[in-house]
Amino acid sequence: MKMPGHLHLRDFFVVLPDTAEGEAAAGHLRSAAPAPHDAFETVPHPSGRPWILARLLVRNLVRVARGDDALVLIGPNKIPTAALDAVIGPARDTPDLHRRLTERPGLGHVVSRMGGETCVRGTASGHRRVYHAEHTGGRVASDRPAVLAHLTGADLDDGALALRLLDFVPHPLRERPLWQGVREIDPAYALLLRDGGRTHSVRRWWLPPEPRLTAAEGAPRVAAALAASVAAHLHGRTRVSGELSGGMDSTAVTFLAQQAGAQDVTLLTVAARDDRSEDQLWAERGVLAAREAAAADDGPRKIEHRIVPAADAPLFYADLAGTGGELLDEPFPVAPARARAAMLLGRAADTGSEYHLTGYGGDELFHGLASACQDLLPAKPLKAWNRMSALRHQSGWPLLPTLRGMLLPPAFGKWLARSLVDTATADSRTPQVSWGMRQAMRPWLTERARGLIREEFRKAAQGARPIAPRPGRHMDIDTVRLGARYFQSMEDLGAGLGLPVAAPLFDDRVIEAVLAVRVEDRVVPWRYKPLLVEAMRDVVPAHLLARTTKDDMSADDVQGLREHAPEIRDLWTGSLLAERGLIDAGQLRRLADDPFSPVLQQYPIDATVSCEAWLRTACDAWPETPANSEATS
Repeated sequence: MKMPGHLHLRDFFVVLPDTAEGEAAAGHLRSAAPAPHDAFETVPHPSGRPWILARLLVRNLVRVARGDDALVLIGPNKIPTAALDAVIGPARDTPDLHRRLTERPGLGHVVSRMGGETCVRGTASGHRRVYHAEHTGGRVASDRPAVLAHLTGADLDDGALALRLLDFVPHPLRERPLWQGVREIDPAYALLLRDGGRTHSVRRWWLPPEPRLTAAEGAPRVAAALAASVAAHLHGRTRVSGELSGGMDSTAVTFLAQQAGAQDVTLLTVAARDDRSEDQLWAERGVLAAREAAAADDGPRKIEHRIVPAADAPLFYADLAGTGGELLDEPFPVAPARARAAMLLGRAADTGSEYHLTGYGGDELFHGLASACQDLLPAKPLKAWNRMSALRHQSGWPLLPTLRGMLLPPAFGKWLARSLVDTATADSRTPQVSWGMRQAMRPWLTERARGLIREEFRKAAQGARPIAPRPGRHMDIDTVRLGARYFQSMEDLGAGLGLPVAAPLFDDRVIEAVLAVRVEDRVVPWRYKPLLVEAMRDVVPAHLLARTTKDDMSADDVQGLREHAPEIRDLWTGSLLAERGLIDAGQLRRLADDPFSPVLQQYPIDATVSCEAWLRTACDAWPETPANSEATS
């Protein structure tokens, strides 16, 4: 592939080698990026050549130095340089420097240089990721794989693209970038560059805590970590907005924002089309309680609540032709809901908000996973079965498969090899007591796509290692990583509007505080999000913590399939996935004409829609990208 003349990304940073080729790459990126071309920040090597080149829409770059040593943080917050001076000043080496950073909220990328060694890392949550690729003159790192593909002229990787046609891409396959030659760093590891960027290695920088704390011991730590994260996001900002769904997560963030001193808050709630929905009722209760709390304070506080009528909220699959724009790192299955998210963020931006808070991450952190109960078996078998039995009855799992899954979990590699099936199974009746969810091939996938996916799973299973030794802890971390990864699409939508969008629950310190609590105190089937409830006792009024229900938007999904059937059908006309030999576009067009087909109930099309939309954006950026020769011959 030839390097395209223009870089269709407005928000990224790169870490460059201390070579003439690295300097030339910086010059190319400056000229190839969208206007204005002076929207770059540069941090130099001691030689004077560019070390870090950043073009940031809503993030900030903060740097401090100690001689030739340097520390750079890139994230949503303008951290006082004095705080970073206190970190780098006494640091002995790179590991010591990064240990000292763990006392701060985990919000952004970290790039450091000590003793001639550069270290680049993201966050343990996987929200901030690091990619790297070999480039003339040395290795280049970035937070965006598309930047590296642009610099190296990389072709798309059809195997990695085919994997995204599944609903759920398991670890470690999820870490496969969509361009050949581009690599992603495991979030628990950092990329180390030496000899001016000519040699590289990886080093572990993060380990999850052992789950030893009781709820009484751990809840105050969770509360403190959450409060610190919200405060760090809102530092220096007084006019903010928030998405208040009425659920416990967004309600907690709303009250924490008020506690952090937000003076002018606009809360937005989207009314539901389903008459049985309770979200709006609980949101209104939350606003009333927040206003009562504000009235009890002497300082000026303004809390405005805007309800978006259900008729104004786009259905799923609306505006599929407009799913382009900024090229995301990969296809995210939230693409069918993009128009809805863009509407809400647009309204938040129209209020003049400086920052938009969400409760994303609460489900991933505080919903008890059945697989976590497996970790109790060796030391506390009765507690393990007590909880698993309750979860089994709630979910309708058969007894023998549940026992077999608990007592005889396969090794991770064997599970990964068996997790891919040709036809969908009754997932609601399959006990979720393993390393993840099984994935079914879609009936519209071609034999070429099926072969690519099978080969990817086969190769990965040979040497795959889980995130943690036991299924419960593996799933705890993997679920958070997946949710944080998906949240990036929301953040990127907001950046395009000039509005920072935050999910304080995905902060590393919050995740660590939650994971430090014992499984039996986090997974309590007869209580709803018990650890979050205990953590918020002194922040959120008790009557709001009493909610035990959660709405979904399944009605919007079904109605969207029906009302936007023509747009969905048009998506498969001239499909780029079909050109690459990955899908049967004719079958998808027929299904678009039959939105109530049992096939669509059994096999959602969200991932396929997302891949098609992403591929069209990628090919707009890389017009020279050919369809696969095997597929088009």
